Amino acid sequence: MADIPSDAPEHCPGTASAQAGKSSACQGCPNQAACASGTPKAPDPAVEEIKQKMSAVKHKVLVLSGKGGVGKSTFSAHLAHGLAGDESKEIALLDVDICGPSIPRIMGLEGEQVHQSGSGWSPVYVEDNLAVMSIGFLLSSPDDAVIWRGPKKNGMIKQFLRDVDWGEVDYLIVDTPPGTSDEHLSVVQYLSGTHIDGAVLLTTPQEVSLQDVRKEIAFCRKVNLPIIGVVENMSGFVCPKCKNNSQIFPPTTGGAEKMCKELNIPLLGKVPLDPRIGKSCDEGKSFLSEVPESAATAAYRSIIHSIKEYCASHNLQTEMIE
Repeated sequence: MADIPSDAPEHCPGTASAQAGKSSACQGCPNQAACASGTPKAPDPAVEEIKQKMSAVKHKVLVLSGKGGVGKSTFSAHLAHGLAGDESKEIALLDVDICGPSIPRIMGLEGEQVHQSGSGWSPVYVEDNLAVMSIGFLLSSPDDAVIWRGPKKNGMIKQFLRDVDWGEVDYLIVDTPPGTSDEHLSVVQYLSGTHIDGAVLLTTPQEVSLQDVRKEIAFCRKVNLPIIGVVENMSGFVCPKCKNNSQIFPPTTGGAEKMCKELNIPLLGKVPLDPRIGKSCDEGKSFLSEVPESAATAAYRSIIHSIKEYCASHNLQTEMIE
């Protein structure tokens, strides 16, 4: 079987194939020139540099979704807000959704800019213990389109991980775009020399969303990325007045709960729909502090508690192995 690099695109012919670097699947791949020349690809020195930089970060959590529009960036933002509620912890939120950076708006940081210091790029702070980095801070306008091929996205993610001066951080939350493409391969590749706690997968109850999450699960297993668990977002609607629960998106095939049982993956929780979540995101505020009595806030806090417990136990297991 042909040797296929870990950061290869789908349908990669493999480095030993006569089509290496020449097939349509090779277009835009960072390995294309090396494969076409027949010269073995040298290890990327950035992996070691990022390993050194990330040694000051205790926990790294990736937030993934197979499909867009399931609330992944909203969840990433509120996971960061929830963790930052403990003022003794330092939290960082990295937005690697290169083409659709929504984190600056959700975090109330639109219009902010990144500054260069002697130790690298300085992230933008929401609170004293909550730092954020996004390509949105590098654009002249929120309406600017980022029209880049894979290698350029790859280079930007490398800079985010290697050149941002995060300092000592307890949790780094990485908000990724939908799917299993360049950005995901780059993040996993560059963090391969570090300790990644795992990934949280976001879905909604419908089968069309669950199908894509199954692909995300397959991706995680293929690249040896631990799965912390699945969050079912928009799981019913709890009326703020009468507290009645309605199914806006009926789980026709059993929803995330059934899928998790079948695939032996933890279900971290279900977050109900609440129109006030969208309002808080548009205004750049934390829903957790704006509407603390909401059923959705209770669900968020339970999920965040489970993630913290997982990270603590996973870190302990790693220390015992080492």
